[in-house]
Amino acid sequence: MASALLFFLFLPIAAASGTLLSQSDEAGYISSFVSESGLVFAKDLLVERAVDSLTLLRLPDIEKDVRIPVVGVVHMVASNITLSSINVSSSTVKPGESGIVIVASGASASLSFDWFYSYSTWLVPIKVSDKGTASVQVEGLQVGLTITLDNKNGTLELAVLQCGCYMESLVITLDGGASWFYQGFIYAFANHIRSSVEDAIIKKITEGAQKLDLFLQTLPKEIDVDKISSLNVTFVDEPILTNSSLELDINGLFIPSNKTYAQNYLYKVSQLSNSCDGAQKMLSITLDEAVFNSASVIYFQAGLLHWMVNKVPEQSLLNTTSWKYLIPQLYRKYPNDDMILNMSLMSPPDVWITSQKVGANLLLDMTVNVLDGSSTIPVACISMVIKFLLHARPHCIQSKIQVVDVSGVVAISGNNLVGEVGLDSFSLSLKWSDVGKFHMNLIQGVLQVFLKTVFVPYVNVHLRQGFPLPIVRGFALQNASILTTSSAVVVCSDVVFINSTGLHSSL
Repeated sequence: MASALLFFLFLPIAAASGTLLSQSDEAGYISSFVSESGLVFAKDLLVERAVDSLTLLRLPDIEKDVRIPVVGVVHMVASNITLSSINVSSSTVKPGESGIVIVASGASASLSFDWFYSYSTWLVPIKVSDKGTASVQVEGLQVGLTITLDNKNGTLELAVLQCGCYMESLVITLDGGASWFYQGFIYAFANHIRSSVEDAIIKKITEGAQKLDLFLQTLPKEIDVDKISSLNVTFVDEPILTNSSLELDINGLFIPSNKTYAQNYLYKVSQLSNSCDGAQKMLSITLDEAVFNSASVIYFQAGLLHWMVNKVPEQSLLNTTSWKYLIPQLYRKYPNDDMILNMSLMSPPDVWITSQKVGANLLLDMTVNVLDGSSTIPVACISMVIKFLLHARPHCIQSKIQVVDVSGVVAISGNNLVGEVGLDSFSLSLKWSDVGKFHMNLIQGVLQVFLKTVFVPYVNVHLRQGFPLPIVRGFALQNASILTTSSAVVVCSDVVFINSTGLHSSL
């Protein structure tokens, strides 16, 4: 049961080759790979919750008439039968083609109950009765559970294939009662108590699995990121089980919150790796570069990737006087006028990932507007191709439009994937001008200050917010690390259960 929760928790990336896919196609771009240590974590959580649910469990009363030599027929009752404690010494989990097998073995259990008997014979015309308490010690208790996970219309479905319980020995100790009653009670009730305990454990575990299946059915197929976008977390394909791991694949693309799908196309260029480069982590979450590109398309088509800049740390930069000697014609036509910069991306940012670095290419137009009285007059446009890099390296391309290189980091904050960039170098080109030609090498220093103090901090404000990794509420990443492979980012992490109330009640 808890295993299945853990499996949904780490929403996955499918491995597929490069065919042309639109956002609405049923393909997997996020993959979760649960390692052997992750399965052990899930198993331990399951066993812990199973023990909690079974402790103080009340079993049905047992009532029986037993013929005792010399005494005759004795009416015996065992009531208030309570499973007071369970101690599990060892447990294992083993995935395979037929399902996931979880076994708790070498366990012991303690029970308590009240006993009562009454009888009357021709030798004793009055009714004789007595009552007391008793304890039961169970040794060699073993419980086994086999569950299956299937993809049903994009949601995980959990089913119990088999559940069994066996105990090696059961010792009943009565407080009070005559010796003949003790032997008669043990003879009449031992097997009933044994079967009652076994049936109750099987029933409770099966009920817990059914609750967990219902919980999985209620998990959303979309995770809201903000008012603009959601993350499509419908499952694709069937879960992949090996003898030591489980992999789940989900769609993983960003979609508009208004459900109007963007008309873009995304390539899946290679099979995605779940390798954590030898790190012994519970899970790896692999995100194809198409995940990030789908987000850039959504926000671009929503019209959010442009902004007007009218305030900067060096406010004098937004006045034609500062450009008097760099662009003389600008100052002559508009002396001492303030300016507004219209920053607009001309296409969605193109995110790319290699085994060494992550980057994004941005085609940006910066239109210079002069505030002349009550009029806003566009006077020039500078076109830039901006390249963000995690590891800054000098980069040149053979193009009239030159490149800005930005370096920074990508990291995990809570359950969010966040980033931060820094400006490394830049160059630019003039797209058009109504105030004469620009000497680009002369204004490069001014724009460098602008990019470092305005543009990069603006980008980082949004990157530091990040976006949530698809993890079920109630769990948190711990000791996470990040590496990159060809076309994908891989998050390698351990997991902790933070005991969310809603989730805790479903385990």
